[in-house]
Amino acid sequence: MPGMKQRATALYQWFETRLGIGAPAIDAAVHPVPANTSSWWYVFGSAATVILVLQVVTGILLGLVYTPSANHAWASLEFLNHSVQLGWFLRALHGWGSDFMIAIVLIHMAQVFMFGAYKFPRELTWIIGVFLLLLTLGMAFTGQVLRFDQDAYWGLGIGASILSRVPYIGQRLVDLLLGGPIIAGPTLTRFFALHVFIIPGILIAFVALHILMVVRLGINDWPMPGRIVTRSSYQHEYQELTHETGIPFVPDAAWKDAVFAAAILLAIIACALFFGPFGPTGQPDPTIIQTAPKPDFAFLWIYAVLAYLPPALETPFIFIVPTIVIICMLLLPLVAGEGEKHWSRRPVAVLSLAVIAVTLGVFTRLGTYTPWSPVMNAWTSAPIPTKYLHDRTPLEREGALVFQYKQCRDCHSIGGEGGMRGPALDSIASRMTEDQIIRQVLQGGGNMPAYGNSLSPAETTALVRFLTTLRGKDLAPAIDASRQVIDNGKLPTSTLPEH
Repeated sequence: MPGMKQRATALYQWFETRLGIGAPAIDAAVHPVPANTSSWWYVFGSAATVILVLQVVTGILLGLVYTPSANHAWASLEFLNHSVQLGWFLRALHGWGSDFMIAIVLIHMAQVFMFGAYKFPRELTWIIGVFLLLLTLGMAFTGQVLRFDQDAYWGLGIGASILSRVPYIGQRLVDLLLGGPIIAGPTLTRFFALHVFIIPGILIAFVALHILMVVRLGINDWPMPGRIVTRSSYQHEYQELTHETGIPFVPDAAWKDAVFAAAILLAIIACALFFGPFGPTGQPDPTIIQTAPKPDFAFLWIYAVLAYLPPALETPFIFIVPTIVIICMLLLPLVAGEGEKHWSRRPVAVLSLAVIAVTLGVFTRLGTYTPWSPVMNAWTSAPIPTKYLHDRTPLEREGALVFQYKQCRDCHSIGGEGGMRGPALDSIASRMTEDQIIRQVLQGGGNMPAYGNSLSPAETTALVRFLTTLRGKDLAPAIDASRQVIDNGKLPTSTLPEH
């Protein structure tokens, strides 16, 4: 053992004499940090770095099999999923790692913002962090495109359409992005280069610079009410605090970073095992237009916002709002580089962060189930629950068939299943009278088209009869005179569609 230790020491000295990186690395690892920074609130930056390492390793392994060709990309992913041992698990690790990395980076930036860590002398650290967030989102988007399935194909088409709206240079930007006027082989080659070489290279360089600045400037001390940041005195105060209460980052503060990073890695592994990889869905086919492409989780909020915006506001929102947000984030440390850091003394900052978080959460939730679009297969995938058919007359059951086969369930739900573009109909008869239901079916109104010319009088009679049985929790059949009249196949002639 002593001989092995001597040989290891000699080998280390040989490399250290030539490279000279060991001593600086050790100094950086054990550099003193304020004792109040040994908190679980300071673990997110290290966790994001660990996930980045995971993404690099899994990405390299995936690149050994993936074929960046329009004709073979989809097949290579299917080959990974079904023919390569643990290939599906490798893809799942990479996909879930991307989602976790975006989440951790967002939480880290929110924590930095709340703790005032963007103030002097860490302005450039924050600015680089903003670019790291954008690069992380860029990695997620280009990675989705590389799946080159139906979602990726149409999603990229939507992205190109948005890019084409840039005044004067829109078409040139589209040609630059796609490698031509259409999505084809050169498109995938360009996105492969972006995802594997260009963006990761810039990302890793920025991460290294970010870590270097954190080590050089020190970890932001825990904000205290009344402790004002001023350019003239902050660095001296920070050095005194570090000298009086300083602890070595390794191991006194780093163990929490290690524990949290390990927990995040276990969470990624668990998601990969239980939920599997993302896609690929169907092969890209431009002839299939009855499709509803969805972006990955990180971009669902954009998908929802654009769906709710009036068409006239789409272009201004797409180009003006993100630009303003990014500029504000970059200018924040330059405009508010001094002053209070504690959140209790910064109510505007707390309110702003809360509004942003709630807005992103709400629109992401909306994007998960697309209430603004019909569910085109609901009429076959969501049969009418049998509880709505018990003790019903033949005419009412015939109306249920009309309701199902005329695809009303693409927009309306019953029993919690079906579309959400229109209101749920479980209790429609308790909200509308029979005449109102007839008028709505025949003449439409709001977002609902008129069906007077697409339903026969007999179909209208049966459909309305079924709808009048939907009274929420009251599932008992309703026996009254009007029901008997309708069951005899008669409706007031004034309500029947004209032909």
